[in-house]
Amino acid sequence: MYRKELYVFDRDRPVMTTVRSYTHADFADLIDIQRQSFPPPFPPELWWNERQLDNHVALFPQGALCVDIGGRAVASVTGLRVDFDPASPRHTWEQATDGGYIRNHNPQGDTLYIVDICALPAYRKLGLGKLLMHSMYEVVIELKLKRLLGGGRLPGYHVHADQMTAGQYVEAVLEGRLKDPVLTFLMRCGRTPVALAEHYLDDEESHHYAMLMEWRNPFLAR
Repeated sequence: MYRKELYVFDRDRPVMTTVRSYTHADFADLIDIQRQSFPPPFPPELWWNERQLDNHVALFPQGALCVDIGGRAVASVTGLRVDFDPASPRHTWEQATDGGYIRNHNPQGDTLYIVDICALPAYRKLGLGKLLMHSMYEVVIELKLKRLLGGGRLPGYHVHADQMTAGQYVEAVLEGRLKDPVLTFLMRCGRTPVALAEHYLDDEESHHYAMLMEWRNPFLAR
């Protein structure tokens, strides 16, 4: 089980925070995080359900973390272990995560794959997403995995889709000419691009594209 205590900051005010493994007792809070983060018209059936969360804590508890403030889970991240072939990087979120049920979790997999990361809107200014991502890097190191991997949405692409391809949009973000809410966030967390994936997720803002982004374990030889 994972647990660490530290301070985050609400402007200049320190806030005691715990990053820990989530359990069955957190399920209602975790579903509420999804409900508040993805309100209608987002389909409620795509929020976490208890069967999915049961699988997360049963199949790979090391990859099921939350941020606890004041005794309540206010942000979470979920992952699973997979074998990743860099020569064949393209896939969909559904294929990689079993639609969020992670029944394809491979205890011998060399890669920690991010299924989802989410925070209550009221807590998003506290840097909890970056905190959770760095906590997952610690899991990668502890388990001696090669990398952390996941697909980053491109929610800013729809604004520029009539002017450039998805590849050109990513290049513009990587060069600092544009800023994307997700891709830029992942870069700030230390992730680097692997491949552009078409039809990764049903996501009109991203025109169904995502950028596969990794973080390599610095303690393992490449």
